[in-house]
Amino acid sequence: MKRRIKYAVFLLAVALFASGCSMRTVDEMYVLPKRSEDYSNLQSAMDQAMVNLEFSAPLSGDNQQSVQMADVDGDGEQEYMVFAKANSELPLRILIFDRKGDQFVHTDTVESNGTAFDQVEYIQMDDKPGVEMVLGRQVSDQLVRSVSVYTFSSGEAEQLMTANYQKFVTVDLDDNGYDELFLLHPGLTETDNGVAELYGMENGIMVRSNEMPMSGPVGQLKRILVGKLHDKKTAVYVASTVNDTSLITDVYTKAGQRLVNVSLSNESGTSVQTLRNYYVYADDMDDDGVVELPRLSVMVPLDTASDYTQSDLLMWYALNSDGTIEEKLYTYYDATGGWYLELDKALAPRVTVERKTNLFEFYIWNEDYSLAQKVLTIYTLTAQNREEQSLADGRFVLMRTDTVTYAASLDAAAANYQITKESIVSSFRLIHRDWNSGEM
Repeated sequence: MKRRIKYAVFLLAVALFASGCSMRTVDEMYVLPKRSEDYSNLQSAMDQAMVNLEFSAPLSGDNQQSVQMADVDGDGEQEYMVFAKANSELPLRILIFDRKGDQFVHTDTVESNGTAFDQVEYIQMDDKPGVEMVLGRQVSDQLVRSVSVYTFSSGEAEQLMTANYQKFVTVDLDDNGYDELFLLHPGLTETDNGVAELYGMENGIMVRSNEMPMSGPVGQLKRILVGKLHDKKTAVYVASTVNDTSLITDVYTKAGQRLVNVSLSNESGTSVQTLRNYYVYADDMDDDGVVELPRLSVMVPLDTASDYTQSDLLMWYALNSDGTIEEKLYTYYDATGGWYLELDKALAPRVTVERKTNLFEFYIWNEDYSLAQKVLTIYTLTAQNREEQSLADGRFVLMRTDTVTYAASLDAAAANYQITKESIVSSFRLIHRDWNSGEM
């Protein structure tokens, strides 16, 4: 499991009342609390070290405070990192403060070039005491950034590596209890496919993996997700756009000491997991701890002469580390309306949905596709009288939000397929907003 360390922004310490409150006067009880002595000592040390500097917090990631805490030297006590900026050749500064008795002492400074701190992570990369600092910096207005890893095990900052990147995550890819640095960087030109690399620690030395290609330029990167493959190995899921209309997902894991892309097609040179719907990303759809990827499943139209373009029936599958897939579940997925319906796995390939303004009619074909029976209608109701509409004509409520009431009604043919009110209610879910954001 990834070891996470909590970091803090400093707050004023609140003085606690003693147990003998009855001995205090009213004036004494309403005196404003004083800052703790530790806070005052630390503030004094920071004020002295911050002359001609200004605070400069990281711009992205989980740790965006100007002052952070982590036990970087492994002495059992947390050090204090102050992120600052100077007007100098190496403007970016991390001032490190440590407790010495009752005082705080400025013990070290990490200086680097760049225009801003981009991202910082603290991770355990080997069995030595203390955590390593992974520091990403913006070096210009260009796409490429610079990331460095520092260790403090010797008592002072030591830089272990530096590389260019577009995006990085820290991950225990080989599940050995120690984190690694996974990064993506551009190819030789802006139009070349991006490249994935992995950095880990071996015998106190930073080791770089082999390079593995992305399925597109790094500038088309949309999302990175860390999760589990079907065989429980950890993987990094990298989603990129293609021609602004499609998503391609590369899935990286380790095979022995090598970084591999388990979704790569040897024939095409690109990931085969392509989805025409721009808004659907990989996720753990059934909450089993395994990430599922979506693939379009073509629905047979009711009228073969019509221009049928519906593309919302998705088959979700999980990948194994050898590239084989495991079919998991089917959904009718309405990204625009913000909901999806999980379908019976055996019936799903025979489902067809007709969309009409605010309602969706579900049909099931017989086995030879000679007859389709309507079994269900789902309504998305937004009018002021939507509560009344949701219960009219035998309808029942599936879910309510502040602006929409989702309702459904069953047709007589639903009984032929054991479709009930209870099964529909339990299979209806809202789409998590972050699934569609594309934010990394």
